[in-house]
Amino acid sequence: MATRLVQINMKAHDDAALGRFWAEALGWGIDSEGPGVTNLEPVGFTYPDPAAVCIDLIARPEPKTVKNRVHLDLATTSTAHQEELVARLKGLGATPVDVGQGDVPWTVMADPEGNEFCVLEPRPVYRDTGPIAAVVVDCTDPREMARFWGEAMDWTLHEVTDDSATMRSARGVGPYLEFLRTPDTKSGWNRVHLDVRPYPGADPAAEAARLRSLGATDPGIDQSAIHWTILADPEGNEFCLLTPA
Repeated sequence: MATRLVQINMKAHDDAALGRFWAEALGWGIDSEGPGVTNLEPVGFTYPDPAAVCIDLIARPEPKTVKNRVHLDLATTSTAHQEELVARLKGLGATPVDVGQGDVPWTVMADPEGNEFCVLEPRPVYRDTGPIAAVVVDCTDPREMARFWGEAMDWTLHEVTDDSATMRSARGVGPYLEFLRTPDTKSGWNRVHLDVRPYPGADPAAEAARLRSLGATDPGIDQSAIHWTILADPEGNEFCLLTPA
């Protein structure tokens, strides 16, 4: 059995307002499961499908205090498109930020609640990903992260070095999942994390046990009131194992 990446989970002080920002940024539709939960996915999309990694925004009161260890890279098709997108995002409430990137061809920004993201210069590798080029995870050991996530999911590993690793859906569609070596260490709970889902017919308990055998750990919180399982990858990044679908 295996899982696949279906969405990212993003904590928000105002999930509805932040949802409107990201829906406008990506050109996606908005839905809601109820108060405090806003769902974003492409218009006309049938969930789950590897053609897109959706976004769930969940209302939480805790303040953002450190740089997120998971962020989005947005794709562009030309230098003019990059400039136009940066200007449009500023108009929606995003701001340029300095995270120590130096002189780079991409633009680092933060959404209205301070969540970092990048607007990339045009790169051929991302020409068919949709608006999200990649979901990027900071880490200390890209090779180990590629090993764990390559076995946890049925995604294809495209490249791995000491500094980065890149994966994509086995169908060759949708955004990439990238692991980048950074000097920072994890501090506190991640405000943005990955959600993975087994395929129909899978046994959730058996899948959770399989992930633990690969190196996942339990974060040590009460999960009796939820119907999914919260685990952490080998570097302590929380992720949710959702019910099969």
